[in-house]
Amino acid sequence: MTQPAVGGGDERLPPVPLNPLPYVKRLRAVRHFETGLPLLRAAGGPVSRIRLAPRLVMPPIVLICSPQGARDLLGRADSRAERGETSVSHELGAVLGDNLLTMPYAQWLPRRRAIQPLSTIRHVPRFAGHVSTLADELVERWLDGTGEVDLDRECRALTLRAMSLSILGVDLGGRDDVVASVLRYAVPWAVGRAMRPINTPRWWPTRGRQRAVAASEALHRLAADVMQTCHDSPDIEAPLVRALMAATDPDTGAPLSDRAICDELVLFIVAGHETIATALTYALFAVGHHPRVQDQIAAELSKIRSNSITAQDIPRMGYTAQVLREALRLCPPTAALGRMVMQDIVVDGYRVPAGTLALISVIALHQDPELWPDPFTFDPDRFAPENFPPRRRWDYLPFGAGPRRCLGDHFTMQEATLALAGILRRVQIRSHSNDFPTTAPLTVIPAAPVPASIRPRSATPR
Repeated sequence: MTQPAVGGGDERLPPVPLNPLPYVKRLRAVRHFETGLPLLRAAGGPVSRIRLAPRLVMPPIVLICSPQGARDLLGRADSRAERGETSVSHELGAVLGDNLLTMPYAQWLPRRRAIQPLSTIRHVPRFAGHVSTLADELVERWLDGTGEVDLDRECRALTLRAMSLSILGVDLGGRDDVVASVLRYAVPWAVGRAMRPINTPRWWPTRGRQRAVAASEALHRLAADVMQTCHDSPDIEAPLVRALMAATDPDTGAPLSDRAICDELVLFIVAGHETIATALTYALFAVGHHPRVQDQIAAELSKIRSNSITAQDIPRMGYTAQVLREALRLCPPTAALGRMVMQDIVVDGYRVPAGTLALISVIALHQDPELWPDPFTFDPDRFAPENFPPRRRWDYLPFGAGPRRCLGDHFTMQEATLALAGILRRVQIRSHSNDFPTTAPLTVIPAAPVPASIRPRSATPR
């Protein structure tokens, strides 16, 4: 239940201006976050209000596309703006289960504390042992093949194996179809319901619901198999599964139920590996149009004399990391970040009342020409230390920000950097298409194959 804040808003401040985009275009835009929200930003400016239905049917939406607005919403260390109370969280929770993405603040905080030690910069390097080896195996297979690959399919398979071996203790190679079904059926069904003013009852046996439930149940069975393997083999190194098995309910002290553990594993399997896969896919696609960038990465990597690149080498790979950060700017893991405003707050100088759904368009923020000159040009030098000082942290939100920032940000950067380096150290890539179509069911993912040609790197530039 929402309520006015005590000192949370200021009645003297103006309300958020109404977005002028025609109703039908507004309705379409909010159902396609990756393409629609930038259109709303172009029509209504950095902060605008969107009405799709009477408040009793659907809450008003405030679209935020400014660094100050993002800071005002995401920087809060309280429950005035609650991710777990958005309609998207409710619908995702209903089909995928309660997890760190969908839980309200009170339940989220102790669960995050149980897992957070695994995600710190100090601990993440211990999970890096698999991705470099798998990247080497991938390159060998490419070089033995036709020289033509689908970067999306290849990166998904690579990152699912690397992620599962690193933190789940099992090899999920060959099971990417189970994950893909959740992104194809379950997540779009849930998010589509969340952004429609009127829906059929959740139990209504539509074809979309049947597919969504079947996909979710298949992935939960896979998660249960992972958990059972760890139960049966206590010597298996599976840090995420072990952390969840050791977590307790803060109120009762009881361990998490098997269902609760599986719900969290489902989230990490889907969002975790897809985030890394898309970051790597887009980075390879982008450098496939920029041979000089590939040469500069290869020159940097030539200074690393060992046969295999490890996490300890990452501090010496500054330009490679810049390439990945620029890829995450142009193709961020999430298109939008949502919060339900539970008590009146102030966002970028406007009064936002309780009961409003606040949406930050990460893509619109990353495409703002006032923040990023020539924003659609791929330019890794944007992230050279002298060009991107810490004060600009709210201009760039690939992993969100604030207390509910993505828990896997360090792991994603590590795995994607090592994979990118392992591939470009040995091969040159030429992308076939100028377009990189995306869709955003949960994370932003390619909407079509990403074809490219591969050939051995004949000489390492120096």
